[in-house]
Amino acid sequence: MSTTPTILLIGLRGSGKSTLGRLLARRLGVGFDDLDERTLARLGCASVAQAWASLGESAFRAAEVEALREAAAGGGVIALGGGTPTAPGAGAAMLACGAITVYLRGEPPLLRARLEGAIGDDRPSLTGADPLDEIERVFARRDAPYRELADHTLELVAHEQPDETLRRLVGVIG
Repeated sequence: MSTTPTILLIGLRGSGKSTLGRLLARRLGVGFDDLDERTLARLGCASVAQAWASLGESAFRAAEVEALREAAAGGGVIALGGGTPTAPGAGAAMLACGAITVYLRGEPPLLRARLEGAIGDDRPSLTGADPLDEIERVFARRDAPYRELADHTLELVAHEQPDETLRRLVGVIG
């Protein structure tokens, strides 16, 4: 049995969950799982936008929670989708797996700057607005629930390189 706990990374789009998750897994010598990729594979869809268009958000969220349970059973570092913690049953699944949950928290201006020019058609709007224009509203809705689910919150810093953020992340999880 591994002595390294399962680590869940949560946060909004642009918070670096996948990038930092891969780096952290490599640093710890454990597996990495991107929950968006696992969920899309379960659904047989190429993108989140395609899954939402063909199956609906509720079907995507249900598959996401099942993917979370499956990934958590394997341990390692798991980057959750930005909305995973809001899916019905996800919070309970996160708590039940006994993982360390870290909220990669970025203020809306930082997330917007990171996402400018990077959002393609693969991500659906969460509010009906342009994905860049909805960041503040999504942050306002999700910040408190993410803080409640997280064991640790890592504040993101503008212009910080991933290796420096990784160093701080490792310090947070001990």
